[in-house]
Amino acid sequence: VQLQASGGGLVQAGGSLRLSCQASRSIAEDMGWYRQAPGKQRELVATITRGHFPNYGNSMRDRFSISRDNDKNTVSLQMSNLEPEDTAVYYCHVQLRTGVDVWGRGTLVTVSS
Repeated sequence: VQLQASGGGLVQAGGSLRLSCQASRSIAEDMGWYRQAPGKQRELVATITRGHFPNYGNSMRDRFSISRDNDKNTVSLQMSNLEPEDTAVYYCHVQLRTGVDVWGRGTLVTVSS
């Protein structure tokens, strides 16, 4: 399976962005988003089951919302009230049942103060 993320860009603090990730085929497993800021480790933003149950990383629930469309094989991340600390490369992710991790190429989000 391949994952293609889109929707990143430059936004002012307090603004919003919506990221989307297109999978090359139907995904039964959880889909999710991670991010990696400069000089920091990659961290969980959110995951969502095929049944639309979300799980958020620390401090992510208040401003981020994850959703998925199983018919379109997509997972999206709505980000609101963005802060400069949200600046990072955001990666779409799926862990297949075989244990293989699949990552998208990442999309850069830059939040200016």
